[in-house]
Amino acid sequence: MRLASKAPTNVQYVVPPTRQLLTQGGDARIQLDPANGTNKYGCRPLPDDALIQLGSSTASVISSRGFTAAEALRQQLESDAETESLIASYSRELDRIRRELQQLCRIKNIPGVEIVFAASGTDLHLIAGQLGASNQTATTRVIMVGAEETGSGVPSALAGCHFSNQTALGESAVDGQPIPNSRTTNISNIAIRHDDGSPRSIREIDTEVENLVKWSVAAGQRVLLIMVDVSKTGIIAPSPACVAALHRMFAHTVEVLVDACQFRIAPPTLQAYLQHGFMVAITGSKFLTGPSFSGALLLPAQITQRIRRLPSPMVLRDYCSRAEWPNDWPVADGLRNVANIGLLLRWEAALAELKAFHQIPESDVSDFLYAFADAVYTRLENDAAFEPLPINKLDRSPLVDTSSWDAITTIFPFIPYRTTGLGGRAPLHRKQTERLYQMLYSEPDAQHRLGQPVACGEHDSIPISALRICASTRLVVEAFSENGVGAEGIINRTQAALDRISLLTQLQFD
Repeated sequence: MRLASKAPTNVQYVVPPTRQLLTQGGDARIQLDPANGTNKYGCRPLPDDALIQLGSSTASVISSRGFTAAEALRQQLESDAETESLIASYSRELDRIRRELQQLCRIKNIPGVEIVFAASGTDLHLIAGQLGASNQTATTRVIMVGAEETGSGVPSALAGCHFSNQTALGESAVDGQPIPNSRTTNISNIAIRHDDGSPRSIREIDTEVENLVKWSVAAGQRVLLIMVDVSKTGIIAPSPACVAALHRMFAHTVEVLVDACQFRIAPPTLQAYLQHGFMVAITGSKFLTGPSFSGALLLPAQITQRIRRLPSPMVLRDYCSRAEWPNDWPVADGLRNVANIGLLLRWEAALAELKAFHQIPESDVSDFLYAFADAVYTRLENDAAFEPLPINKLDRSPLVDTSSWDAITTIFPFIPYRTTGLGGRAPLHRKQTERLYQMLYSEPDAQHRLGQPVACGEHDSIPISALRICASTRLVVEAFSENGVGAEGIINRTQAALDRISLLTQLQFD
């Protein structure tokens, strides 16, 4: 049961098992492959403590902590079935999660901030794109950086098109086709890397963004400017300074969406973005390591004042439920009154991870992340089996002080290399890297979860992709848990994963 309509309060309903609900209420990517029991990201809906989880930039298998929290909420919903409808329980519990998220992110005291929930980061971009295009008197131009380093369906979603063959509310769709009643937007993408995979300078990206924004405004267009913090390979672009300046310059024409779907930002950073009037998209399934498909769009007061009384966006009826929007927003009154229990349980699991993370003193968090980064960088730079993919330093000045833990790199992309004759070496072809990635988590005796390969240009005419090792809240908590392996143990397991990658590369691709 993915969804349930409102039922009379005297009719008891049956809530399916948690492992089933965790795979419902998203698009086709969340569905399990009958052949192996995993979703598109290779994850099962049950905990597996034997896995070495280093791929949080893509997805993580649900932890025992997260599953326990989700199961407790499922049992509560089942208990409540005797006294209220499922949709009433869904609305109440989403409101609770909304309040807890505001409290944990320390944004509760920022006036006017609201939260809209959605199944995924891609769904959040669909919502933001349609809300940004709500002014019918002007064309909207969406300016994004590094489309290849966001979700694969994000450009389609921003253009008002379906991005899967199934919507979050279980309706059939045609991938890539315009959604009925969608508002037209023009998409401009600015490259984040050169053809050889090296990152473009932030100054170069900022200049291109600035010129395109000014041209669009001069042409009478509204602009939705998307800043990614951070991309699939750990880049922030365009710079927050550039974005803030453009937002001030064109306050009535340019709106900003911060794509923070990796959620690798500390509370001071999130606060700064909202206080500057930026929308912020986050998910609970990346750095937090909650199960895939849990999104939230955080909206500052400046945005909520504009959109809360807009005509209901009918384009979103197959993607959003009424309860996922603030209760007093007329703009959401035309949405369907259904319950996406899978989304609810996934957010509950993600919040369990966030709560555990917040129990760790920030100084300890920073110490671990620095030690982890140093160990990974040292290995990647000194082992002939790897070549780290260059990334720019994380810089959010002048909007944010750089003393928080989120100034430390937590995504480490690298190119696998094979040996060649006469002591030489060559990068793996993109297809070989994909094969290597599949091998890493299909081995029954040594499963290692890394971030999915990301295409990043060519080396010596060889198309290449980068694998990614990632730190996460789960690793931080485990490093300081009484029952965990400690920081040294986590670093040793990471080295063991790199040992395995090196061995497989030489055995399979020599």
